[in-house]
Amino acid sequence: MTKENEFAFSIKEHIGVIAKYSTGWKKELNLVEWNGNNAKFDIRDWDPDHEHMSRGITLKKEEVKELAGLIFKFFANNKAEDSTADKEEDNVTSENLF
Repeated sequence: MTKENEFAFSIKEHIGVIAKYSTGWKKELNLVEWNGNNAKFDIRDWDPDHEHMSRGITLKKEEVKELAGLIFKFFANNKAEDSTADKEEDNVTSENLF
């Protein structure tokens, strides 16, 4: 019997690292199965062994597509203000986001 606050998770696919910290923890985008349910996109900080995690956010595929579109629009509309972006990042289009 499991305790009320216990849960099961399985990282089905590691998509990428968003940020690295001096502690060894990383903010990652993964596909994670929670408690045996269908995998969802998941953004959160993980320890190096993926045994401990911070609070995070899980998103369905449709929600990730909507988020990606919003981010693309934001950077497209604020291109002049983003003077720190390199040339490769400026070439992002909605076609290669999906």
